[in-house]
Amino acid sequence: MSESPVKVLIANRGEVALRVLRACRALGLPSVVAFSEADRNSLAVRLADEAICIGSAAASDSYLKADRIIAAAELTGATAIHPGYGFLSENPHFAEICRDCGLVFVGPSPKAIQLLGDKAAAKATMQKAGVPVIPGSSGGVNDVASAEEAARKVGYPVILKAVSGGGGKGMRLVTDAAHLPEAFQTAAAEAKAGFGDPSLYLEKYLVAPRHVEVQILADGKGGVLCLGERDCSLQRHHQKVVEESPCAALPPEVRKKMMRAAAAAVQSVGYAGVGTAEFLFEPSTQNFYFMEMNTRLQVEHPVTELVWGIDLVAAQLQVALVGALPWKQEELQPRGHAIEVRINAEDPTRDFAPCPGQVQFYHAPGGPGIRVDSHLYDGYVVPPYYDSLLAKVIAHGENREVARRRMLTALEEFTVEGIATTAEFARALLESPSFVKGDYHTDTLQEMLRD
Repeated sequence: MSESPVKVLIANRGEVALRVLRACRALGLPSVVAFSEADRNSLAVRLADEAICIGSAAASDSYLKADRIIAAAELTGATAIHPGYGFLSENPHFAEICRDCGLVFVGPSPKAIQLLGDKAAAKATMQKAGVPVIPGSSGGVNDVASAEEAARKVGYPVILKAVSGGGGKGMRLVTDAAHLPEAFQTAAAEAKAGFGDPSLYLEKYLVAPRHVEVQILADGKGGVLCLGERDCSLQRHHQKVVEESPCAALPPEVRKKMMRAAAAAVQSVGYAGVGTAEFLFEPSTQNFYFMEMNTRLQVEHPVTELVWGIDLVAAQLQVALVGALPWKQEELQPRGHAIEVRINAEDPTRDFAPCPGQVQFYHAPGGPGIRVDSHLYDGYVVPPYYDSLLAKVIAHGENREVARRRMLTALEEFTVEGIATTAEFARALLESPSFVKGDYHTDTLQEMLRD
């Protein structure tokens, strides 16, 4: 691939832009970092082979501007675009524009993104493929009356979700019929404001499940690699805080069934590239249900990389550019346990208020089994315009307890002066009895915060 004329435009920022830049270099691919004015002094821009400004600080005038990104590719001679995660990474229209302009979109086809991005349509597709789904509405619920009818069929509690959304926006838990009308109106309005689409669907609310996701890599021709699972149950307002692989609560037989379900999910739509099939698992019944498909690289992909000994981003690029999987399933074996902690520029003592500002001093931890993905450096100014993610600290060990202890040491060493971070909060979380025992679920963190 090093002799290929391919040049990759990295249409993202922060640590993921740096991550893709490094993968391109590992493959011998020249790359261009597209940046906003707020990111002119970012580490990715400083280290880039080439960089080009695509707009002002606002994401709506830069990273979300499809025409600016396409123009940047044309001006720099880039022939492929890697969208990272967030921004336009799951936008089927952007993927279609790339294709129509003769550019390789490093991701699945526009059709696959469109189908799997519509959560109601994705659920119907999974049912046809024989993948277990959460009981709920057969499609979207267009009004309160249809939501009430669906809720009567599946039984309360239920949860309303935005058809086009994610990250907890447009989502409301409803415990009884009396609260459904108000919850419907609130969720629809939030979905409209967040995604431009007020459409909702309804599902049975599972009590105390684990959020378990399966990492896949597919070639679009039926070939699928299942690269284990990640437990993402520790969440605050539906935002993941800690991820680990493998899931401590998943029995081997259930794991096998979940891997088969994830493979069937992507094969049913001719999926190509990396993707994540997300499931809710009920330890009490040993049942699991398809929740959604993320058609992009995940923030938490490093835990998979450490357990499986692979470069997932390089593999993603290879599939997009060559059209073939870099390995056979039998060539890959998981090893040990990995834990990832997200460090954000937020102040836990002030209800996790964002804390942009200048980093006066930064020290990244090290040692055996420790990896840090971050775009920080001394003097870097964390802008107030984007996601607050500063770094991902990942610890790997021969078993879960070794990984946990290595993570505790790493978090103690992790130092950022000048702004508040969530590092100490994460350390306390990993020392909590629930985490030590591996006995937690999707509501555990919120319950801890309330206490």
